[in-house]
Amino acid sequence: QVTLVESGGGLVQAGGSLRLSCAASGPTFKYYEMMGWFRQAPGKEREFVAAISWIHGSLFYTDSVKGRFTISRDNAKNTLYLQMNSLKPEDAAVYFCAASRVQHMYSDPEWYGIWGQGTQVTVSS
Repeated sequence: QVTLVESGGGLVQAGGSLRLSCAASGPTFKYYEMMGWFRQAPGKEREFVAAISWIHGSLFYTDSVKGRFTISRDNAKNTLYLQMNSLKPEDAAVYFCAASRVQHMYSDPEWYGIWGQGTQVTVSS
């Protein structure tokens, strides 16, 4: 069984930065090709933020975070990161990392079978 544990959330002023981490563990983690970050604000649906192919390193972002967020991975540590710069109040949400065995449906949360517990990001204006 694969487990994902996020960390790094917190309160930051608009324009500030945070780095989220997602530590993955479990003997079957090697079968999950795609890792992604999603977020969910109160009253809204869970939305795609960014994804990375664990093997090929291909990167994908939603338009609203391009140029501000950077997704990366450390294969040796089985850890996923999300560097968030120039944060805006509308970025506030619970951020989840997730793992998928399917690469081409990277923005659809239905294709992610493993989820972390989430970490809260609050951005003050």
